[in-house]
Amino acid sequence: MKILKLFPKSYTFNDLALIPRYNPIESRTHVNLESYLTKKTKIKIPLVAANMDTVIDDNLADLLIKNGTYPIFHRFTSLDKITNWAKKYNNNCYLSCGYDYDKIIGLAEKYNCRGICVDIAHGHSKTMLKVIKNIPRSLEIIAGNVCTPEACFDLIKADVDAIKIGIGPGAACITRIMTGFGLPQMSAILECAELCKKYNMPLIADGGIELPKHVVLALAGGASSVMIGKLFAQCNESASPKIIENGEVYIKYRGQASLDFQNENRGGLKKGTVEEGVSMKIKSSGSGQLLIDKLCGGLKSGCTYAGAKNIIELQKNAIFREVSGNYEYESNFRN
Repeated sequence: MKILKLFPKSYTFNDLALIPRYNPIESRTHVNLESYLTKKTKIKIPLVAANMDTVIDDNLADLLIKNGTYPIFHRFTSLDKITNWAKKYNNNCYLSCGYDYDKIIGLAEKYNCRGICVDIAHGHSKTMLKVIKNIPRSLEIIAGNVCTPEACFDLIKADVDAIKIGIGPGAACITRIMTGFGLPQMSAILECAELCKKYNMPLIADGGIELPKHVVLALAGGASSVMIGKLFAQCNESASPKIIENGEVYIKYRGQASLDFQNENRGGLKKGTVEEGVSMKIKSSGSGQLLIDKLCGGLKSGCTYAGAKNIIELQKNAIFREVSGNYEYESNFRN
């Protein structure tokens, strides 16, 4: 049995607060939100939509590109549809692959896509390293998911271009409940970023983003961008099925490891396995542009509270303090 002593406590987003610093910036509108999605690709806003079947599709992809970031298309559909995405978006998109990587890599090369997101639930694995070896270096490589510096180091050695951080924090994920494995997301970001900044490796914080402050905390902790599932799924532009009940619009959101997804797409769970995701019906939130504006507005304000005119300065100036559960109550989260 091994007990980590370097970080005796682990933190979720809601366990920490950022301490205000002196602010020399005259207006939050002067804050620059540019960041890196990968070592080779800059983005104007540090937001990406989760590569899930109830999140990303053409309409949301168009909105992301309009705002200066890139869609990462999921792999849970027909090869024909993935081909259409590759044709339409080519250098403005990434394609996802898993164990069945050959055809996806071929499409990405043929249509000059930016790169490949190797999408494996436990990304610190022999299979992950095998897939990475088979991707030509003309394509950028995003690899995930992992949550430890050890895993990040192995992916850095494998020469990837970005690493996705997060085991179990997603709204539709129950991996931690079913397996007991995972690390609270804020600590995962802090610990992985401490290593990755030595190698200029961008981190994508994937999961657990429910509020604008979570975006600020993730980036202040060392992530270069955040990947968001549920909030984008609730938007009009998402791929989620829309349901109208009593005049209200609801959406269906699910994890790819949910029983619902497995039954619909794979003939049910394989013998001896269990679901590690859930399905849910939640209210639609409306315009995706309003969501992006809200998250980016909160981030710009957050930067000024840190006295930072960009994300690099936010990370440099960030001072975290552990808070009790009453912090959110006092912060009017009760409303």
